[in-house]
Amino acid sequence: MVAPLTGPILTAAEMRAAELAAVAAGTSLATLMERAGRAVADAVLRFAGGRETLILCGPGNNGGDGYVAARFLQEAGHPVRVAALCPPRTDLARAARERWTGPVFAADNCAPASVLVDALFGTGLTRPLEEDAVAALNALSDSSTFMIAVDLPSGVGTDDGANLGARKATITIALEALKPAHLLQPAAALCGTVIRARLDFDAAAFASVISRPTIHAPGADSHKYKRGYVVVAGGAMGGAAQLAARAAMRRAGYVAITGARRLGPDALVNRRWEDVAEDPRVGALLIGPGLGRDEKARAALSAALATPHPLVLDADALMLLTPQERDTLGDAGRRVILTPHEGEFAHLFGTLPGSKIDRAAAAAQMSGAVVILKGADTVIAAPDCRVRMALPAPGWLASAGTGDVLAGLAVAALGSWTPFVDGTLNAACEAVWLHAEAARLAGPALIADDLPDLIPAAMADCLA
Repeated sequence: MVAPLTGPILTAAEMRAAELAAVAAGTSLATLMERAGRAVADAVLRFAGGRETLILCGPGNNGGDGYVAARFLQEAGHPVRVAALCPPRTDLARAARERWTGPVFAADNCAPASVLVDALFGTGLTRPLEEDAVAALNALSDSSTFMIAVDLPSGVGTDDGANLGARKATITIALEALKPAHLLQPAAALCGTVIRARLDFDAAAFASVISRPTIHAPGADSHKYKRGYVVVAGGAMGGAAQLAARAAMRRAGYVAITGARRLGPDALVNRRWEDVAEDPRVGALLIGPGLGRDEKARAALSAALATPHPLVLDADALMLLTPQERDTLGDAGRRVILTPHEGEFAHLFGTLPGSKIDRAAAAAQMSGAVVILKGADTVIAAPDCRVRMALPAPGWLASAGTGDVLAGLAVAALGSWTPFVDGTLNAACEAVWLHAEAARLAGPALIADDLPDLIPAAMADCLA
């Protein structure tokens, strides 16, 4: 069954644990392989258009899924052939091979087909593909026009998204749940269009996909402060703070800007820092966009850290933080969101080991803040190790100022969400989702200035 790209993101170990839990609950691994093979066959029937299909099987259970898919396709009357890198090496794969009644060709001596199903290696790969696998995969994929990968393209690291010799698939069928490699670069770019096929067992993980947020429309008792009063601290480059403020205004009820000449909408309020620093009505404060990195900027950051307000720290503020300030951001339960790109992250946290997910989670623990580690594969991590990942956003977001818009959305969401029920993590997820949706609505050749005006349309389907 095709399912939405939502829900948990399972590492290789979590996937194995989920399968074993399904077995303990009464569903055999053979049954799960039958369901996986059926899902692959359904995808071939849906997308291959009746064209001859070659299924390239590996030695493990991913190859077993391929044999099962071949059997279902044969029964459906679809033209299908099977090639194998080597004989099956697991009991499940051997049993699946025995039920396939057609011939099995050697992978290095097999005629190609228009449609190639890559069932060589799926979840769990941690080392580069061997030369014979690379040669067979390259030769057969070069001669195909459409490639379907079973669970993952062979040759990507499941948990870190590394490219270990993979070729790009047209479609990847994620079995039961997404894996980190479906979302982490460079593997995500090799997956093509990802389709999630449910195998009907339960799985849980610390990581999951962010979904469309629920935003409650203002009620009869609402007023501008109740909707969220947020402050954007200006600095040396006023345009960045203006972009952030314009974005925040679409979500919050009252947005003030300090230390910058107001160029935005008339509803944007200029305030003196002294008037907002201790104002108890302020729901959140953003500092960093356009701040600068001189002594004046450093003093402004110190003043922001000294306020009682929940914080969003972006751009220059991340470059000015001291290690001691970084490690005490979340003290006393203070709600903080950090929005670094990779360069700012490396400056702030140094070289941390592991995947992008591992690094973001470690940084969140270290700082006590929710970390939005931006990029083509944005990761959002909370101090308690929960992780959320965004589906790929338009590449057109690689444009100056778009990060300022995201920071503005983050401070508005932080100032609008209550601190209860994961308010900080939810605020960060909401900001990332709205940012990507506004970019999709903007279309090609967007500039950052386009995004604030598209936030209302992005929010339209989120209102409750």
